[in-house]
Amino acid sequence: MEISNGVEMLQLEFHGNIIHPTLLWDHEMAVLIDTGFPGQIEDIRVAMKKIGVSFDKLKVIILTHQDIDHIGSLPEILQECGRNIKVYAHELDKPYIQGDVPLLKDGHIENPPKGKVNDTLIDGQELSYCGGIRVIHTPGHTPGHISLYLKQSKTLVAGDSLYSVDGVIGGIHVPTVLDLKEARLSLKKYLDLDIESVVCYHGGLTKDNINDQIQKVISN
Repeated sequence: MEISNGVEMLQLEFHGNIIHPTLLWDHEMAVLIDTGFPGQIEDIRVAMKKIGVSFDKLKVIILTHQDIDHIGSLPEILQECGRNIKVYAHELDKPYIQGDVPLLKDGHIENPPKGKVNDTLIDGQELSYCGGIRVIHTPGHTPGHISLYLKQSKTLVAGDSLYSVDGVIGGIHVPTVLDLKEARLSLKKYLDLDIESVVCYHGGLTKDNINDQIQKVISN
């Protein structure tokens, strides 16, 4: 689903689960935020082709956090694209993504996906790609969970800090959160932003009264 020119919310299906990585692009390159479950490289390629973005235009991957449905296809993408891809994540989740230590929630999985993180991100950092991306450290779901504010389109890519249902923010998905108090505190950072759209990895796009909806989640 197109959010604005050069910003697309992908919709990938995996055993009945619908997930929503986000793709940004301009005339120079494409940026993928999260990589789906293991084995979804072809789904990502097809989704990109449908919107007219060549897979070899992909130069940057930003991972919101370490969970398997976000890093799953990273190894396959790196294997295919090799040195052309730069991978970003927060330093607190980097060792899990690289396989230096077992994943916090998926540590029982044999041979979990892993890949090298080239650069770590900090709260408030700005990346110049595709009109500008602001990094927001939003721990709670995992220690190194980040959200991303796309400055040009005023879009918040919320990762798993929030979920939505039928275009309405449903709140924090408590069963998958490691620190609920921290997760609630993280949401307050969103209130300072001018947000027109929110992409929740689980649930998809929300566009109406964003600040009011987020405030309601914080207050509950």
